[in-house]
Amino acid sequence: MEFSATMELVGRTVDAAGVAAIVVGALVATLLALAELVRPRPGGRAVYTRYRRRLGRSILLGLELLVAADIIRTVAITPTFESVGVLALIVLIRTFLSWSLELEISGRWPWQKEPAGTTGGRDDSAVPGGADRPER
Repeated sequence: MEFSATMELVGRTVDAAGVAAIVVGALVATLLALAELVRPRPGGRAVYTRYRRRLGRSILLGLELLVAADIIRTVAITPTFESVGVLALIVLIRTFLSWSLELEISGRWPWQKEPAGTTGGRDDSAVPGGADRPER
């Protein structure tokens, strides 16, 4: 297999992984939220907040993989000024989306320091007793 065909295959594979990360993440986040809603306990707002965080994380991961696939295909297969310009616009748009999602998920920009006493963006429901903690 020649180099450009191999890089095209790698790019498509990483693209597929990005889409899969978004789809699987959305399904898992939805199933976990539904399972939490079925359990009789207060905290519907906390379920919604955790759902948004999980969904946002899967979208962020998928966007990062999609950007990587675009870079692989553009740099390895068609490194023209036009394709690099298009890549720059795509990366700019996806980076803005990623930053916006990060702000929605964590309440701070990616370059801001994490406030003391937080969980570092971890999902508190995975920690024993974590799901019962009050929302921040």
